[in-house]
Amino acid sequence: MVLVEIISGSTSDEDIVGSVEKTLESLGVSFRSHVASAHREPEKVKQIVEASEASVFIGVAGLSAALPGVIASHTLRPVIGVPKDVKLGGMDSLLSIVQMPPKVPVATVGIDNGKNAAFLAAEILGVGDSDVLRRLAEVRGFKQA
Repeated sequence: MVLVEIISGSTSDEDIVGSVEKTLESLGVSFRSHVASAHREPEKVKQIVEASEASVFIGVAGLSAALPGVIASHTLRPVIGVPKDVKLGGMDSLLSIVQMPPKVPVATVGIDNGKNAAFLAAEILGVGDSDVLRRLAEVRGFKQA
């Protein structure tokens, strides 16, 4: 079963998606990655989210950075947004992701910080999965989980 669904808005986000994937692999967390633009392919985003059984979603987006919010609009499961530095040092993306309307929360990590998105996803999963929590503790250098 896929535990984390990663959706990026463009193939130009592959460096950050790769960082998320590498970190999740190191934690033994199953994932699946997709490219789907919130603006050019909104139905595709909706279909991915609604068909997924994943426990957590990670959305990587730059510029208007609408993707994480669009993901959140289709699910009650946790969504983590990763703002990408495309323009304005990534501040435009960061502010777009953190300024969500009431009842549509999106957790947000630092600009271009896919690794922290993966760690946060593992922490969320670790609440109900002692194996994920144990692996996370090992990778992060904790003595015990």
